[in-house]
Amino acid sequence: MNSMNKEALRIVYMGTPEFAVAPLRALVENHYQVVAVVTMPDKPVGRGMKIQASPVKQYAVSVGLPVLQPERLKDEAFLEELRSYRADLQIVVAFRMLPQVVWDMPPMGTFNLHASLLPQYRGAAPIHWAVINGERETGVTTFLLQHEIDTGNILLQERLSIAPDETTGSVHDRLMALGAQLVPRTVDLLLSGSWQAVSQQDLLPASGELHTAPKLFKDNTRIDWHQPCGRIYDFVRGLNPYPAAWTELSMTIKGRTDMLPLKVFAVSCEKAAHFEAPGSVQTDGKHYLKVAVPDGWVVLERLQPAGKKPMTGAEYLRGFQQLPEFRLD
Repeated sequence: MNSMNKEALRIVYMGTPEFAVAPLRALVENHYQVVAVVTMPDKPVGRGMKIQASPVKQYAVSVGLPVLQPERLKDEAFLEELRSYRADLQIVVAFRMLPQVVWDMPPMGTFNLHASLLPQYRGAAPIHWAVINGERETGVTTFLLQHEIDTGNILLQERLSIAPDETTGSVHDRLMALGAQLVPRTVDLLLSGSWQAVSQQDLLPASGELHTAPKLFKDNTRIDWHQPCGRIYDFVRGLNPYPAAWTELSMTIKGRTDMLPLKVFAVSCEKAAHFEAPGSVQTDGKHYLKVAVPDGWVVLERLQPAGKKPMTGAEYLRGFQQLPEFRLD
């Protein structure tokens, strides 16, 4: 097996979102033999609920690769079809949890590309949480799949610095490019026969503290105005552009109070001592909208009311004939 060249190595590639397209493109354009692609079934997207193929499927179809889209990964018909491609190696990038019957199928096993420096940030949203937590470094890791998710032995890692003002969007794009380099390098390493995987247990920090990267839901993307300004700043940029940090705006006009959801894409900090309750809003009615937090004010630079496009705080204020009383909860 180790004397096999890359053109003879039969690869099945598994992935779904845009992040997984770049490594697949790198394999195809560098003449690795990708014999099939596995991705999620097409699904309705957007307001019109039009059926749309995943980015990985769109690319695979454009270069003539066979595409498998199982609803269930343990379905016998899918497993039979997967076996028919006689893969020597499977590669997984941003797909879903695989049952052992799938990841154990090829003789060389299955490796995964994960967008963090494992063992840190195991989970579904590693890029978001690294930025949210104010990390100054992240990276990409390739590792061999085993039973517990994101815990397999590490093959290769590449590091990437995070600038203090970067959003998850820009870190995502740079990690995607890095992953596109790391995946072919990992295939070459496995082909060489002179590799040794490193146990994640050997890389645990001395403090024993491991950050996780749980899936993002409505309850863990809501801004907590009791947090200090710096934490909120990192939280907002860590959720930009998607799914976006949000808050609920209490707006009172002529005695009537409405609670309106508000997405927040960018903020700045003003450190100051004050006696306002967290979530209190201060505005001049024209130029700025800022929110009290324990160590100062969070200025809302870019926000999006429900049903509207993203706008600056000043543009938002211009939409009112009579300025309401605001409060953010």
